[in-house]
Amino acid sequence: MTIYLDEIFVGMTASTGKTITEADILMYAAVSTDTNPTHINAEFASAGPFKERVAHGMLTAGLISAVLGTQLPGPGTIYLGQTLRFRGPVKIGDTVTAIVEVTDIVVEKQRATLRTVCIVGGKTVIEGEATVLVPTRG
Repeated sequence: MTIYLDEIFVGMTASTGKTITEADILMYAAVSTDTNPTHINAEFASAGPFKERVAHGMLTAGLISAVLGTQLPGPGTIYLGQTLRFRGPVKIGDTVTAIVEVTDIVVEKQRATLRTVCIVGGKTVIEGEATVLVPTRG
């Protein structure tokens, strides 16, 4: 369901969750062509800072896009920009919750700014801010 410009308000929130699987990481590596061994090679990753394979940061950030495009504002939303700060790793089996919150609306430009965050086990792994073009009626 789309939330139109005349319905959106500051403080409105939406979220989605997903448990990250090995298949998710391998499919993302194939589609994005990001084959960094930190994500796909257990032996290589074991010598790195996280001691095991981790999900691509942009795979996790993609959950933010999922919320924006399907819930808030929803279908018809146009992503204009996104800042991201990666705060921690996402490992295979972690459940990520992506949350967006409307922080500003500029009606004359049909734009909204949203605080964006991804959380695993109560800890923030990504935080940032999105700017979107909000759908209008008709």
